[in-house]
Amino acid sequence: MSNSRRQFLSGAAGLAALGVAGPSLLGASAPAQAAMGKGPDTPNQRDDGTYDVVELAKPAWMLGLVQSRVHSFDASQWKAGTRRNLAHMLDLIDKAHYHAKPDLLQFHEFPLTGWRKWTRNEILKFAITIPGEETEAIAAKARQYGTWIVFGAYATDPDWPGHVLSITTIINDKGEIVDKHWKARNLKGAFPDFELFTTTTYDVLDRYVEMYGRDAVVPVTRTPLGNICTSSTQREPELFRAMAVKGAEVFLRTASGGFSPLDVQACAMYNGVYSSIVNNSISPDNGPYFDDPGSGGTAVYGPQGTAIAEATSAHETLVLANIPIASLRARKRQPVMHADLYNDVYANYRSAYAPNLWTEHLPESLEDAAQYIRGKSRWK
Repeated sequence: MSNSRRQFLSGAAGLAALGVAGPSLLGASAPAQAAMGKGPDTPNQRDDGTYDVVELAKPAWMLGLVQSRVHSFDASQWKAGTRRNLAHMLDLIDKAHYHAKPDLLQFHEFPLTGWRKWTRNEILKFAITIPGEETEAIAAKARQYGTWIVFGAYATDPDWPGHVLSITTIINDKGEIVDKHWKARNLKGAFPDFELFTTTTYDVLDRYVEMYGRDAVVPVTRTPLGNICTSSTQREPELFRAMAVKGAEVFLRTASGGFSPLDVQACAMYNGVYSSIVNNSISPDNGPYFDDPGSGGTAVYGPQGTAIAEATSAHETLVLANIPIASLRARKRQPVMHADLYNDVYANYRSAYAPNLWTEHLPESLEDAAQYIRGKSRWK
């Protein structure tokens, strides 16, 4: 994580609802996202305040958040670097279960690689495949401990040759890959001398919808632990409100080097949900970066927007929180909005940068990305 990116990210009750699931959904997870195959061409949402669910495995469960280091590496040493980081991640899973028995263990955005100013070709060498060697090693730990594991990573996909994806993977307690959530968008025009070139949903929106269906654009994964959504996107409350309208109950959010606690707290309060944030810890020997910028702050916020568990330091640690999902669901409904007041405003809004830019050109570097989008803003 570059200092400039850290500084930007660190600077820059909901009524609650019982949805009724169809019989085919009960007792099993219901994937909703991209790479899991073609989904519905219309959003899976209801107009009566309820939403689809699957049967809960238990009335309450324990969420574990792993605030761990990032340890990037020189691209020429990617094999040793990713092997070391995977071993550390597996060790932290063991440690988490030595101290507790979390039902779901969540890592931050890049536990396998950290972040550095790599080029596209450099990342393509070590970005994981899903499934692949790394996910199978993590899945083996999920089976060993009977726990769900959620983590972010750079990834490649044969359906998207040449693209570098930022994906959050959800693995269930049987070691099965339940879902893969793409990052929704990157901010463009935010950094002075570079642009992120990972491919997000917004960057290839039309093709994404063609391949996976419109419902996958705003993913909510219905699981026996509740309706889960994940995101490494910061400061876009409209995105999280849309997830809540579709029935999200537990938001698993990640960062790497900075975020706004208020953003995560407000997400929980405005939508009447549980919302976590997992950030990296202090990270010694992290390439050209200082050990501590943007570290710490891992926490879980409840439906009233209050912190129910949080890290007490910026070092590596495990944060545990009880999620009483059955009691939440017993009273929860979609967020209360009066959309008729402002639907036309949203319909007429035009974002600064158009979608689909990465269908026209795949930048080879952060600098190339900055050069490519220069002059493409639709705002004055």
